[in-house]
Order: sequence, then C-alpha cells, then structure tokens
Amino acid sequence: MAGLLETDRKKNPREASSFKDDELRTLVGQFREELFKIRTQRVSEKVEDNSRFGKLRRDIARLQTELTARSNNGAGA
Repeated sequence: MAGLLETDRKKNPREASSFKDDELRTLVGQFREELFKIRTQRVSEKVEDNSRFGKLRRDIARLQTELTARSNNGAGA
C-alpha cells in the first residue's frame, strides 16, 4: 500500500483522496515509523538521504490534512 503513495516523487493532494480512511491512517502510521527509523539512524550517522526527512513530514501532513477535511465534511452534514 505504501508503494501507491511514493514519497520519492511529486504528488498532488488529489492522490490522497483516492484512498479510504483506514488506508490513510495505515499510511500515516507507516510513514511515522519510517521517520522514526531514520531519526534513530541520524544519531549513528547512517542516513544517506537527508531529504527523506522533509519528504516524509510533507507526506504525513498531506495525509493528515485529507483525513481532517473528511472528518470536517462528515461532521457538518
């Protein structure tokens, strides 16, 4: 599933809207785990691609924004 939303390429926010809520939550969890792993690698100076930090943070924010927008649309109806 994480392969569907690659963090190594540019994406538009509409791509996140094609996922179900539970899939989005799963992706957020996977991205947070990966971010934690590379943070721990940073301590031991084993990180090869430092740009990965920003990419993961942006992807998490993008998915969280989609989840928030969905919950606000459902609450107002």
